[in-house]
Amino acid sequence: MKNAILMSLALGLLAVPAAAQSITAAIPADIRSSNPGVNRDDYTDAVVLHTVEGLVGYKEDGSVGPLLAQSFELSPDGLTYTFKLRSGVTFHNGEPLTAADVLWSWTRYMDPKTEWRCLPEFDGRNGLKVDAVTTPDPQTVVMKINHPSAIFLDTLARTDCGMTAVLQKASVKADGSWDRPIGTGPYKFGNWKRGEYITLDAFENYVSPAGDKADGYVGSKRPLIKEIKFLVVPDPATVKAGLLSGALDVASVLSTDIPEFSANANFTVTAGAEASKHTFLMQTRDPLLSKVEMRQAIAAALDLPTLVAQATNGTGRPNNSAIFPGSRYYSDIQKEAFAPDPAKVADLLAKAGYKGEEINIIANKRPTAPSFDAAVVAQAMLQAVGINARIEVLDWSTQLDRYNSGKYQMMSFSYSARLDPALSFEQFSGPKDKQPRKVWDNPEALELIAKAMEVSDQAQRQAIFDELHKKLLHDVPLIIYCNGTGETVNGKRLKGTPVWQSKLRLWELSLEQ
Repeated sequence: MKNAILMSLALGLLAVPAAAQSITAAIPADIRSSNPGVNRDDYTDAVVLHTVEGLVGYKEDGSVGPLLAQSFELSPDGLTYTFKLRSGVTFHNGEPLTAADVLWSWTRYMDPKTEWRCLPEFDGRNGLKVDAVTTPDPQTVVMKINHPSAIFLDTLARTDCGMTAVLQKASVKADGSWDRPIGTGPYKFGNWKRGEYITLDAFENYVSPAGDKADGYVGSKRPLIKEIKFLVVPDPATVKAGLLSGALDVASVLSTDIPEFSANANFTVTAGAEASKHTFLMQTRDPLLSKVEMRQAIAAALDLPTLVAQATNGTGRPNNSAIFPGSRYYSDIQKEAFAPDPAKVADLLAKAGYKGEEINIIANKRPTAPSFDAAVVAQAMLQAVGINARIEVLDWSTQLDRYNSGKYQMMSFSYSARLDPALSFEQFSGPKDKQPRKVWDNPEALELIAKAMEVSDQAQRQAIFDELHKKLLHDVPLIIYCNGTGETVNGKRLKGTPVWQSKLRLWELSLEQ
């Protein structure tokens, strides 16, 4: 299989003319569907979000800005959002964007038969409910919600929600079943040969949002490259070979391969702190780990800067906050960190009544996460201070089942990106009786998170997030040790930044001829 993929890469390279207007990007797994926010994963989102757009999108700093909307206004009571659409925007089939398309798309998402991932976020099951959507004129959309919410726009913009993409009716077949995305994005969905590749074609009539450069999922989004091929290449060694041969233009690589590519003048390496989080989870209902002193002892036993350096091959930077460093809410308080203190460990273990019981750390060996490597380093550090730690390696799907059921003591686990801090804290916080996967169920913390989801004032939210961070360091329901870095390599002929928040972002890129 590996040789076959290499041969395919080589043949693909030979087929590209000298003045190529196409690039080939590797993805480690096939997309699950082309239906935004339905039957998706991160790889699916990365591809599909080149073709579709929503009313709003995330900016680099984690805030939300207009996308298909020219502007949006919030009523004084915090219940009514009025969106004014940008003029001149058309779908890939040439039809003009109107408010009727927004309403049609929304109605489709709210139909349970669509199986939209984010339906519970808007139908009242999770508290927030969109009571009404109206279209006073072809360029205006009005959405009314049941209570003030600081995360309504953030949820609309979420990538796992497919950015609540506005679609043209021709995206579905006559019987209502899904066909293919006909959106407004910079690229049109081309061919999909399942298990092998997906092609996207530049949308020549694309109308970009304002901006002189890319800014998250907003800003300038010009499709400067004529065709993009996403090639499914599961094997990291094959990805590396494809990059070195020139058959691949851009791909995510293992952190262990970064030094070699960084030293090669023919390549550009992109890596930086993202909103994804690498963590050690603690089961606070475990007889031993239910004692806060035991969890604090584990935190004090870990030299996290050393652990991060070893587990990420030097590409990661320690961060114990649920907020990523690029966020406008990343304050000096968020920089406060766990500190290694062997003397303190002994005192805490005595208070916890620890008598050498075994602590099991579940990990996996996925090449895209430092789960196992971090667990190995943590095990050595814990054993050095007398904590009897062992590692249990599971395949990812089995580990995910254990995570969802809450059946573990400790777990080396990674969370996907949530850019708004309230959503990031909510990822791991909640009532365990109803949601066993939740890690932190401190009632005071849950009350603060709920408040942060309603309060829109930035200063008030900052105070809430700072208080949450301090509580997190005290309670230690989990140890967040660093953010993902999304190591991506591209050949020098590709100009621009091809990745953001661990997802390939291939607009505003050009080719050196």
